[in-house]
Amino acid sequence: MTKTDDTNTRAGFVALIGAPNAGKSTLLNALVGSKVSIVSHKVQTTRTMVRGIVIEDNSQIIFVDTPGIFKPKRRLDRAMVTSAWGGAGDADAVALLLDSRKGLDEEAEAILVKLNEIKRPKILVLNKIDLIERSRLLELTAKVNALVAFDHTFMVSALKGQGVQDFCKQLASMMPEGPWLYPEDQISDAPLRMLAAEITREKLYERLHQELPYQSTVETDQWQQRPDGSVRIEQTIFVERDSQRKIILGKGGQTIKAIGQASRREISEIAEAPVHLFLFVKVRENWGDDPQRYREMGLEFPRG
Repeated sequence: MTKTDDTNTRAGFVALIGAPNAGKSTLLNALVGSKVSIVSHKVQTTRTMVRGIVIEDNSQIIFVDTPGIFKPKRRLDRAMVTSAWGGAGDADAVALLLDSRKGLDEEAEAILVKLNEIKRPKILVLNKIDLIERSRLLELTAKVNALVAFDHTFMVSALKGQGVQDFCKQLASMMPEGPWLYPEDQISDAPLRMLAAEITREKLYERLHQELPYQSTVETDQWQQRPDGSVRIEQTIFVERDSQRKIILGKGGQTIKAIGQASRREISEIAEAPVHLFLFVKVRENWGDDPQRYREMGLEFPRG
């Protein structure tokens, strides 16, 4: 939707929070209408705060897809959880996404306790409603609203787009008045280099869901515009052990070839140009304890 004039415009930030695999990245992509955040069956794939930008009526809504909130065990886990709650505290509104099939499990209850401390308008979004009976949905809605005073409740299927538009319209009316913060045609503040690395990481997880620990990371080393309009991209996949490197390469290099083909197709779509993608796999031991890696991901390095 386009902006009709410069009067009465609204702009604000909405933090999407929830447990891992609640469907935040799927919802963000559905709202934006394009991929800005990676989606994977592997938990904790969103590591940094990814912003997706949506225009609804005269409002510009900047959605912040935060890392999933869970009980942290490692240093990287702690950094991700701190980032998620920081995003919620800084937003104009907070939308809690719950997997309606899981209901009020231990993770959801822990989030609700902490959510009471955040003094921002709160919206409850029950996701995956196509997979649960309506009577159970209504019961879950009552239980959750008894624990936290939500301003609004929405029932959606992020995967099918059901209920997403109504949710977006409500948020548009809640944004503070003010000028838009980004150009009208911009859908994310993530640079293409970062999005390209995230897409390759998604394809990595899709291919090696069980065999690969989520600590693996991807960095875009080179992004070169060529005279014929195509783009040459070099990326490095970093793992912590040589055994993981062998898994990614696969027999005769077949696994990394398949990952590269899938990633190249999707990167070509967001770059709107033919892409020549070259993937390398390197072992970087204990990268989860390296402050520089955290800075590159936009995370604060947890001490101790």
